[in-house]
Amino acid sequence: MMKEAVMTGIRIAAPARAKTAPPPAAGASPMVEIDRLSLRYGQVLALKDVSMTIARHQVTAFIGPSGCGKSTLLRCLNRMNDLIDGVRIDGSIRIAGRDIYDGSIHVTDLRKSVGMVFQKSNPFPKSIFDNVAYGPRILRMGRGSDLEAIVERSLKAAALWDEVSDRLHESALRLSGGQQQRLCIARAIAVEPDVLLMDEPCSALDPIATARIEELMEELKTRYTIVVVTHNMQQAARVSDQTGFMLLGELVEFGETAALFTTPRDRRTEDYITGRFG
Repeated sequence: MMKEAVMTGIRIAAPARAKTAPPPAAGASPMVEIDRLSLRYGQVLALKDVSMTIARHQVTAFIGPSGCGKSTLLRCLNRMNDLIDGVRIDGSIRIAGRDIYDGSIHVTDLRKSVGMVFQKSNPFPKSIFDNVAYGPRILRMGRGSDLEAIVERSLKAAALWDEVSDRLHESALRLSGGQQQRLCIARAIAVEPDVLLMDEPCSALDPIATARIEELMEELKTRYTIVVVTHNMQQAARVSDQTGFMLLGELVEFGETAALFTTPRDRRTEDYITGRFG
C-alpha cells in the first residue's frame, strides 16, 4: 500500500519500497537523487519509474525525441509541475539530501536553491541591473553596495559584465538574444542556487551565441550542478559529463557521456544517436 498526500492540486505518493538510484560518476558526490519517479497528467503516464543520481559540479544532459519526457523530468526538480492541475507524482526526489516533496520544504525555498533558465530568453521589462537584482531584493540578500556587488558578481559569472557594465540602467530588452539568455543565467545564479536547470537554452540562438553559452556551462559547473535538456546530441556530447537518453517517458540509459555515445548499452539508444529515428 502507498501512502498518499495532496498538495496544491498535485498528488504525491511515496513508493512502497525504496529503489537505489544508479551511483554518480567515480569521485563525484551526489546532488540530486531520483528514485522510482513516475508522473501522470490525468490518465497519461508521462514518466515511468525513473531512477538516477546526478553528481555535484557536473553537467548532466537529458536527450531524446520530442515528447519523451525530458522537460517534464527537468521541471520535477523545482516542482514546476505543481502548477499543472491533475498531475500525480509517485516516487521521490532528494536534492542535497532533502526530499523536495516533504511538507516542511517550502516551494519558494526550493526554487531559490534550484534555479532555471528557459528555452526562450525571458528578461523582465526592466533595466539590466533590476533584472539581476530582482531575486536578491525579494529574498533580502542585500541593499546598496551589497546589492551592487551581487549584480556585478552575477554578470561576471555569466560572462556579460564587460559588455554591459556601462549601461546597467538601460532596458534589458535592448540586448541581443544571446546577451538576453546570459542575463537570464545571471538572474538565476544571483541567488546562489545549488542546481541550475537549463531547458533547451540555445535552441533560439545563433551558432556564435550557442558556443558562448556552452563555454559558460563549463565555467559555471565549478560552482553549480547543471542539468540541461537539449535536442542537439552534438551539444550534449560537447558540454555534458553524464547523459540520460529518454524515450516515451522511460529513462532508457544513463551514464558517462563518452560511453553512452560511443558504446551504448541499449539498442534503442544506439538507434537514436545514429539517426535511425527521432
